Amino acid sequence: MTATVHVDLPGRAYDIIIGPGVLDQAGARIAAMGGRRHICILTDETVAGLHLASLQASLAAAGLTSQALALPPGEGTKCWAQLERSVEWLLAQKVERGDIVVAFGGGVIGDLAGFAAAILRRGVRFVQIPSSLLAQVDSSVGGKTGINSPIGKNLIGAFHQPSLVLADTALLGTLTSRDFLAGYGEVVKYGLLGDAAFFDWLEAEGPALARGDMAARVRAVTRSCQMKADIVQRDETEQGDRALLNLGHTFCHALEAATGYSDRLLHGEGVAIGCALAFELSARLGLCSQEDPSRVRAHLRDMGMKVDIADIGGDLPDAAGLLALMGQDKKVVDGKLRFILARGIGDAFITSDVPREAVLGVLQDALDQTRR
Repeated sequence: MTATVHVDLPGRAYDIIIGPGVLDQAGARIAAMGGRRHICILTDETVAGLHLASLQASLAAAGLTSQALALPPGEGTKCWAQLERSVEWLLAQKVERGDIVVAFGGGVIGDLAGFAAAILRRGVRFVQIPSSLLAQVDSSVGGKTGINSPIGKNLIGAFHQPSLVLADTALLGTLTSRDFLAGYGEVVKYGLLGDAAFFDWLEAEGPALARGDMAARVRAVTRSCQMKADIVQRDETEQGDRALLNLGHTFCHALEAATGYSDRLLHGEGVAIGCALAFELSARLGLCSQEDPSRVRAHLRDMGMKVDIADIGGDLPDAAGLLALMGQDKKVVDGKLRFILARGIGDAFITSDVPREAVLGVLQDALDQTRR
């Protein structure tokens, strides 16, 4: 049941190996990459408690020694303090330029460890072993690494491609329902931005996927990774098409900032809400039919996910405050917000030509629902 997606970047090509049990192959695959026989692992305390022993056993079976640094779980770890801690630990481990750092965890660890690898000795190799659905389908692929600033999310970082990605879908069985569904927000995004048939399949198979159907999980992760790989190959550093992968993210990042990057709103939950808002904005601008945002919301609700701003709970800034937070997004160009909008399900596009009043109207109506 193992699948392979090849990311074909000149001089930086790598494979994404997807399926249950691929963690057991980690030692053999990493040993085959050469370099020092000592592997440094950056992980978080939760993943370490569940899976670190299995990874280290696989490395040992291939004749590799390893040490791990377990960081606190959560978005707050993507900060200067934990980056400094990680880099200094890697230097203390005497990591050399030809060595391999392993990022073992969800999107937070992948982003942080990848950035540490990018700046350590001006760049060392690293392997992504994503443990969450969100990381397997999105953040572990494509080479975006970084940390957050109080001003905004992912504003400090670098493009640094992994040398290998091992997406063990069996690890998804240890996720909480909330964490799994948060990752599913990124899966849905791929169907919405460029593959209507995939969205059709998710409408039919999403509930089975959530219940643990392994074949469905492998297919969903594989298709998501293939779509991302295709886009990254065309536009590695987000000069054009790669911005399509940010469908829902302009709204999402503002909502994450408004909730303090806390557990009130997980990243994938923000993406799901952001996708619904992006389709609502598209419909109001006459770009797609009103049935499209209704269909998006219906599927997310069927999956038991957050769909609207009202689902976040607690106090939030007003519409103007949320729009101001959007202004800190990386997708601002010449002071203009870039939105990913849609002409229909599976047909997204990039534009900076969005009236401020239309965005404020969508946000105001969404906030009004929280007061009903």
